[in-house]
Amino acid sequence: MNRTSINPGRVEWSGENPGIYLRNDPASTRYDVLALFFRVVLSHHGRGNAGLVLGAPDEPRGWPEVPNLIMTDNQRLMRWIVEGWVTRMPTFIGKAGLGAMAWLDCDSVEKRPGDLKSRYSETLRGSGVTLELIWRDLGPPLPVEVTKENSATKAHEMYSVFLEAKAAEVRINGTKLRGQVADRQFFGRTMSTAFLAFSETWVTPQEES
Repeated sequence: MNRTSINPGRVEWSGENPGIYLRNDPASTRYDVLALFFRVVLSHHGRGNAGLVLGAPDEPRGWPEVPNLIMTDNQRLMRWIVEGWVTRMPTFIGKAGLGAMAWLDCDSVEKRPGDLKSRYSETLRGSGVTLELIWRDLGPPLPVEVTKENSATKAHEMYSVFLEAKAAEVRINGTKLRGQVADRQFFGRTMSTAFLAFSETWVTPQEES
């Protein structure tokens, strides 16, 4: 494959997009908690932050009935990303909680990177909710380059730097959601279902620009 120094495609958005997927039973194939964090530094809809949690992924209800919610300081941006990206991710496809989740305004975001080995966290506050996403026992950085055919959307290329987390948790107003990190297949590797994703950039290839 020929590689060029400058990708001729169109950048859709770029930033950070770590995730936490938890299971009550590590041997199960069903996730009991799905969580994503977004720190978008460049997009067609500006910059923004968000924390998305489905603590009841298969229930068509939102917060406060069940822990299905998204907190963001740029709703226009995140509605575009949820529709164009999250709904196409294999772990989120068909999840009733995604369409029913509550949309909450976010007033502040606090990052605590630690040493990027033992602990990393993001805390979002707003609308009477405090959401904490915590990653622990982090591995070395792994450069990832995904073609359109292999990406979650099947329409974009994706470039990122992943760090695997051996443990993770999601807390809403101090209450820890049930579930544990498990293993999954990630482009030929066995990796944890919790990860940091830095410098994540989604590109529409030139032929579709």
